[in-house]
Amino acid sequence: MRVRRLLIRLGVAVLLLCAAGAAGLLWLGGTLVAPRPAVVGPPPADLDAREVRIAVPHATPVAGWWLEGTPGHASVLLLHGIRSDRRAMLGRARLLSQHGYAVLLVDLPAHGESPGDAITLGWREAAAVTAARDWMREQRPGEKRAVIGLSLGGASVLLGPQPSGFDAVVLEAVYSDARQAIHNRIAMRLGDTAAALSPLLAMQAELRLGIPVRQLSPIDRIAGLGAPVLVVAGGQDRHTLPAESRAMYERARAPKSFWLLPDAAHVDFLAHAPAGYAHHVIGFLDRHLADSSRCRGQQHPAHEDVTRSGWQEGDADCEGMVSRPSP
Repeated sequence: MRVRRLLIRLGVAVLLLCAAGAAGLLWLGGTLVAPRPAVVGPPPADLDAREVRIAVPHATPVAGWWLEGTPGHASVLLLHGIRSDRRAMLGRARLLSQHGYAVLLVDLPAHGESPGDAITLGWREAAAVTAARDWMREQRPGEKRAVIGLSLGGASVLLGPQPSGFDAVVLEAVYSDARQAIHNRIAMRLGDTAAALSPLLAMQAELRLGIPVRQLSPIDRIAGLGAPVLVVAGGQDRHTLPAESRAMYERARAPKSFWLLPDAAHVDFLAHAPAGYAHHVIGFLDRHLADSSRCRGQQHPAHEDVTRSGWQEGDADCEGMVSRPSP
């Protein structure tokens, strides 16, 4: 009788543990895709910007701020990461504005002041990126356009129609594949159990969103980008592993560049390395967005493969340039 009671108690304990695990998995899945609304308010007083709302076909408009920039300069779209909003990109907006660029900051759908039922890891957010790109074209006809996408923001560029329609693209800590991204996040919390739980969470995300998770694979889209691309990665990033970023770079077509910050995790790279960010990111944009007449007679790196040590292998963005290592 005592053994029987012990077995019953053991069975109940196992059931309770399974129920707790299932509840935790449901909670984690819900957190992954839950909207993140926030009251953003007016632009900061030091930012010469105006509030805009951009229509998105078959979806709700997205909210944003627009900085006019210097006439004749390109415009740059800034896309924040998951569970954030346009305020996360203010430092980049100020930096770009100092260099004369026009800047558009938007809240991606289901973030900040842009409505949305769920975060879809870049799938539906891609329509907002396309709308924002076209809106910039209307504001600055005949001028070049670039985009800086952080994490979810970069995935939203890659999961949209390709070629992207941008003249330069910066991808910061962008996940390579949704299944890998889910695995990474579970591994950070639960270690070795990630291999067993990741498929269950991926299946749950697919049911919640109605999107085949296998299609959420930015790495499969990067070759069609149709623009020079700079891939930026943190050497200590556990959300987007450095090997993922390197694989993204390898899949991209030239002209392409890679900048690794060896001691950076999944952080704001501008805040982590302000001087390096200005040098590499603004330098990349200046080269690829400048009028072609400015390229004549210059030398330029062809594939940039950059770490903190400063080594670059370059990419020729102007016809006839001579490849060389950077100083």
